Amino acid sequence: MALALTLARRGLGRVWPNPAVGCVIVGQEGNIVGRGWTQDGGRPHAETEALRRAADAARGATAYVSLEPCAHHGQTGPCAEALIAAGVARVVSATEDPDARVAGQGHAKLRAAGIAVEIGVRAAEARRVNEGFFARVLNRRPSITLKLATTLDGKIALPSGASRWITGERAREHVHLLRAQHDAVMVGVGTALADDPELNCRLPALGPKRNPRIVVDSLARLPGTSKLAQTAREQPVWLLTAAVQAASALAAQGVEVLPVPATQQGLDLSAALNTLAERGLTRVLVEGGATLAASLLAADLVDHVLWYRAPTIMGEGLAALASMNVSDLGALPRFHHVETMRLGQDMLETYRRAP
Repeated sequence: MALALTLARRGLGRVWPNPAVGCVIVGQEGNIVGRGWTQDGGRPHAETEALRRAADAARGATAYVSLEPCAHHGQTGPCAEALIAAGVARVVSATEDPDARVAGQGHAKLRAAGIAVEIGVRAAEARRVNEGFFARVLNRRPSITLKLATTLDGKIALPSGASRWITGERAREHVHLLRAQHDAVMVGVGTALADDPELNCRLPALGPKRNPRIVVDSLARLPGTSKLAQTAREQPVWLLTAAVQAASALAAQGVEVLPVPATQQGLDLSAALNTLAERGLTRVLVEGGATLAASLLAADLVDHVLWYRAPTIMGEGLAALASMNVSDLGALPRFHHVETMRLGQDMLETYRRAP
């Protein structure tokens, strides 16, 4: 199962709206005869790939799957039926699929066919791998990872706005890896205006072009001359906005305009994330700016924080977070430290939302 979970991670950022699943088939002699993972775009599924590689050796074998085999007909037949047809004798499943079209039915199909089924091996780890898929199905929003890159005193730019580069080359390369491992990258319009970013992955062979770049822009201020608008036909750009009419020129350039209701503070971020989930996104990387980051934190919509810290101090400068208007210490968002990693001279601290 540990290997199945490792294989599943290969699909992160590449398989949405499907979950990232791994499958390992162990033959009757105890040797691995097939392995597979969900392919780009969500098809073929992991079980199909593993069975293809195992061929006749799957008969009488044990299949280790990181998520319950599907039981419904979509673009392909159910994986539960494929396992039955292949003649496997036993299926070890990490956890049940929360999708109502599956939700125990895959396991039931297998048992009805006389296949031994074991559920719950490395279940917590499996749910973490597919945390975004679970969030989309159960909470109607993708999992949100907030990335911050600051000095030791929490600054992201000089008072003039100059910010390139606070962190070093290895940290910046790691950010590109993160972009590849998430379904989409999202920024606020302030960051889009200040930095004119491309928000793509520039690591060789790791930049899936189908992954959207998202701008939270209540008033549709993104310029048509921006790099994002200019490259919208090459890689999708989604504009979350309440000013749909004002975004018509951007739409003509290929930017996909997604209407979101506004509040007194700006866009309704919960509604915005619901919209992204409806479009199939499971994992979104938020790269700023300070207002969007603070708003997401204040609304308790951040699941992970990745904080890159450069070994320097700025003093006067732009803070990583805008005011969250918190007056009660008990209301502060809480996170648990997961790990610290060194990237050249910079440090990356990873935090997970406290239960």
